[in-house]
Amino acid sequence: MTKKIVGQVTPEERNEIQQLFERKNGLQELAKIVDANNTELYEKLVKDMGETGTKFQQWWNEKAKKYGWESHPKGNWEINFQTCDITLVSNEA
Repeated sequence: MTKKIVGQVTPEERNEIQQLFERKNGLQELAKIVDANNTELYEKLVKDMGETGTKFQQWWNEKAKKYGWESHPKGNWEINFQTCDITLVSNEA
């Protein structure tokens, strides 16, 4: 696995993705304990997970286009929430 810093975002942009990241993780944890028989709550959770996942991916797509980050077919970007650095992580040796 290789890691390479390919860019940086503003603190405001970092706050946007951090909020989505925390919401996404919280919903994933909630999904582990919600009973599928509670149809109303389960459907709301599924809808919220879908919307949050879409917003999360849109943020990455928009920032990658805006800043022209290097990418890799077998890679993904990660953010360091302290420094706002964007790192390309690829599974190519």
